[in-house]
Amino acid sequence: MGARLLPEIPESPGRLHQRGHALVQLGPGQRPLRGGDQEALSVGPTGAESVGAGEETGACEVVLRRNPRARRYTIRVKGPRLVCVTIPRGGSRREAMRFVEKSRDWIEAQRRRRAEVVGHAEEWPDGVEILFRGEWCRLEVRHDLGRPFVELGGHRIFLADAAINLKRPVEAFLKDLARRELPGRTRHLAERQGIAISRVSVRNQSSRWGSCSSRGVISLNWRLVQTPGWVCDYVIIHELMHRREMNHSARFWRLVDAACPRWREAEVWLDGQAFQLGMG
Repeated sequence: MGARLLPEIPESPGRLHQRGHALVQLGPGQRPLRGGDQEALSVGPTGAESVGAGEETGACEVVLRRNPRARRYTIRVKGPRLVCVTIPRGGSRREAMRFVEKSRDWIEAQRRRRAEVVGHAEEWPDGVEILFRGEWCRLEVRHDLGRPFVELGGHRIFLADAAINLKRPVEAFLKDLARRELPGRTRHLAERQGIAISRVSVRNQSSRWGSCSSRGVISLNWRLVQTPGWVCDYVIIHELMHRREMNHSARFWRLVDAACPRWREAEVWLDGQAFQLGMG
């Protein structure tokens, strides 16, 4: 299992960043973010270490978390490319990675299972079901308009070929929709909260839903258009609150709670559907 070790982070009341969705992943030779480019994360800036565990299985991110209430080391495979390890009180980084090495076969089996989830699948055949606006929608190729197409939430997505893999054209549509919708929604919520932002960026990221820089740049994952509207709003509000508190302190979560009382419910939804949306 070729792996890059990400910074260890403590357990916290909220889970959007805690569960690996807002970690900066640095490759070999890259430097951590500094100064005005630093993002609001639950960890301090640091480089990633290389952990050799067999190149044949592909790259995998390993996130270490300390939990003083934990009694033993535990591993959670969050997706084909993300493994989270909990370090108990008195535990060490070295012992955590030894535990990962000893569990390699089990981890690889779990990663293969995760890769079979639709969000991680390389091909979407005719009849596949995907999430859109929080609802499962079946994509069925139709031919009654002279050209093959699929419908998704009232939108028609025309295809170059009826036998085409649906993933590429449908994801292209979703990304375009996100670029058209998310910036406006973010500016609306920012104005309602009285928060100034400089820019909204929509990105293709597999390990975080959003981030906020100290310069006021809000970055959002295009997959948010696949979530329910109230869940999408929570992610946006979460990032907007970093304009007032660039950390995950108790004060930060009080601000989030005041602006979005359903944030805990939104966290549960995101945690439950992240794999289906190709996260991790």
